[in-house]
Amino acid sequence: MDDIAATPKVLIQPSPQLTTVPASTRLQSLDALRGLTIALMILVNTSGDGSHTYRLLLHSPWNGLTFADVVFPCFLFMMGISLVLSLSGRKRRGLSNGLLARTAFRRALVLFAIGLALNGFPFYDLHTLRIFGVLQRIAICSFCGAVIFLWLRPRTIAILTVSILLGYWILLRWVPVPGFGTPGVDLPLLDPHGNWPAWVDRHLLPANHLYHRGYYDPEGLLSSVAALASTLLGVLTGLALLRPGAPVARAKALLIAGVVCLSTGVVWSFWLPLNKRLWTSSFVAVNGGLSLMALALCLWWLDVSGKGRRIAYPLLVFGTNSLAAYTLSEFLAAFLSSVHVAGSTETLQQWLFHPLAIVVPNLYVAALAYAILYVAICFVPIQWMYRRKIFLKV
Repeated sequence: MDDIAATPKVLIQPSPQLTTVPASTRLQSLDALRGLTIALMILVNTSGDGSHTYRLLLHSPWNGLTFADVVFPCFLFMMGISLVLSLSGRKRRGLSNGLLARTAFRRALVLFAIGLALNGFPFYDLHTLRIFGVLQRIAICSFCGAVIFLWLRPRTIAILTVSILLGYWILLRWVPVPGFGTPGVDLPLLDPHGNWPAWVDRHLLPANHLYHRGYYDPEGLLSSVAALASTLLGVLTGLALLRPGAPVARAKALLIAGVVCLSTGVVWSFWLPLNKRLWTSSFVAVNGGLSLMALALCLWWLDVSGKGRRIAYPLLVFGTNSLAAYTLSEFLAAFLSSVHVAGSTETLQQWLFHPLAIVVPNLYVAALAYAILYVAICFVPIQWMYRRKIFLKV
């Protein structure tokens, strides 16, 4: 999903290159890390019967951080890097900022529409169609990130990123929520109902169009502003990668920056809890640090040593066709969980899970095995596309 949104089309050319890398070489580390996040997104979204999932593979119900909470922020971070690499190459070919921004807007609209199609599949009840979602957030962050990169200087982007995080902290911590009062004074800090993102979601859309028809949306509008900061961290990282320098030194710099960012987020969490549902500023910092460290390790493993490419092959397959992989997995999962077996109340997913539950007595292990098999099934058509150099970009 590095070239995100517009009328879907198939590209057969290689992805954007680093200016300091020969034109025939891809940044393998970015592809592999993107592929890992896509595989993990599929894994955590499709767990057996849905009732027996290891805690780490479930999103935190509110405050806190699990392994599953790390995946989406990492993808937004890498999307920011990809925006820089892609748009920089197009600018060097003489394309104007206005044309690139219009293209980014059209692409964002298409990606948002695909997200709506996923939310409604397979019955498309417009009365209860969820408006926001993962692809919708990617669409918003990709367009805003592209515009910011095209028109602002790196220093200004850094200032804007810090301003978003500090401003969002102030909003969540000290600005009174209408009807509830001041957080930490009149109600607990980050109260599930009495927080600004939930208040905006409820006043922007009817409950029928929110997540689980509830009182907020975890990919809602206001928290997407904070999620933009995750993308901008990636933009800043992409700008750093474009600078001349030895790959080893670059990997070390990323690792140091990751440690600093992670430490900042951990300390910050004492005053502002980690919360994926609201995408708190401390959550952005912690995940930005983890993403930087993961990229540094992948950069050393694949682009410096060059020894792990055979092992990383499945990740490269997913990473070079991330949109196709994620969309396929979500449509298939929605179909399996919505369609019932003839003459039964069981869904197709429950029916397929039963053989594993019989063979594997531990239902948690069986659910994990189902999820891994599901990832493997999704890998097959994506590998077919990879071998034929078919890369779906929108």
